[in-house]
Amino acid sequence: MPTPLRIAVVTETHPPEVNGVAMTVQRLIHGMRGRGHRITVVRPRQQRRETPLADEWLVGGLPLPGYPGLRFGLPASGYLQRGWAIQRPDAVHVVTEGPLGWSAIQAARKLGIPISSGYHTNFDRYSRHYGAGVLKPAIARWLRHFHRSADATLVPTPELAGALGEQGIPGVRVVGRGVDTELYSPMRRDASLRARWGLAPEGLAVLYVGRLAPEKNLALVEASFRHINAALPNARMVWVGDGPARNGLARAHPDHHFAGARYGADLATHYASADLFLFPSLTETFGNVTVEAMASGLAVAAYDCAAAALLIRNGENGATVPEGDEAAFVATAVLLAQAAELRATLGEAARRSVLPLAWEAVVADFEASLRETISRQARKAD
Repeated sequence: MPTPLRIAVVTETHPPEVNGVAMTVQRLIHGMRGRGHRITVVRPRQQRRETPLADEWLVGGLPLPGYPGLRFGLPASGYLQRGWAIQRPDAVHVVTEGPLGWSAIQAARKLGIPISSGYHTNFDRYSRHYGAGVLKPAIARWLRHFHRSADATLVPTPELAGALGEQGIPGVRVVGRGVDTELYSPMRRDASLRARWGLAPEGLAVLYVGRLAPEKNLALVEASFRHINAALPNARMVWVGDGPARNGLARAHPDHHFAGARYGADLATHYASADLFLFPSLTETFGNVTVEAMASGLAVAAYDCAAAALLIRNGENGATVPEGDEAAFVATAVLLAQAAELRATLGEAARRSVLPLAWEAVVADFEASLRETISRQARKAD
């Protein structure tokens, strides 16, 4: 049996924060612990007087601008270097590219500890949505520098692996994403929830799940639903999630239903109780919500990128359109809204296509990538 690993996971986002990165990291940590590995989590304090668990190291942090519910970690290289000199991990896995993540790379490098990083967020693409488009080249340079400083970088799709490899980032390896197909299931469809949404029995529930934030391209959801509603007056737009754009959306659309952030079985019930899922984001490295919607038996309309490009076969188990073609996205959304039989066929096929995506296999790939990084650095040291 392979020797259990001691891994330090450094992340600036962690549950109960709600986002795809936090969820993915939690799944990987739980999975690795279930396989007998010792995982220590380094993260910012989420509350001033928060007490760390036995397997946590907490550092200082500040609210993330534009995302008051999220925090970034302050640099802690000295603290980490002293701690890891005493409790040396076999590898350090850095999840986020903020000040804490960079200080972790510096500390691990000084101690000769193998480093892997995760590429979870296209921060350079976010910049134009916050009035900082001029910073995009600088942010892109920082991301390249950050991941070139690690020994390996883990990414969710072959498409992203190819793009980062072309930028000279070493050791790029694909570690995909899983989905809990018992949690996310069409069996959770709930007529009483649909009634609370204000839907008639024959009404159409159009769903968006995710951060309500500018970088998610929410204006295209609004435009798509406006055209859907013109054709189908009994349609209802349901928004699940929270974020800086929520108040503005709610003011602009008092007739839409805003469910707020949802979790666990409650979130799964919201997915399963809808009829059509719209996800026009162009900033995702993956997009866990796409897979959750597919597992829930929904017809998905998305751009042909990230998870949708990897998992959706257009016209067979969902619908994709070329990146950035807004007219095609709206037309596809309206087509699916008006075609109940097609939606049902696509949703059933979507469910079948993601059934093999168990988290156990993803965790095994994560472990294998860490072992490969450790072995490669050991050979270099000899």
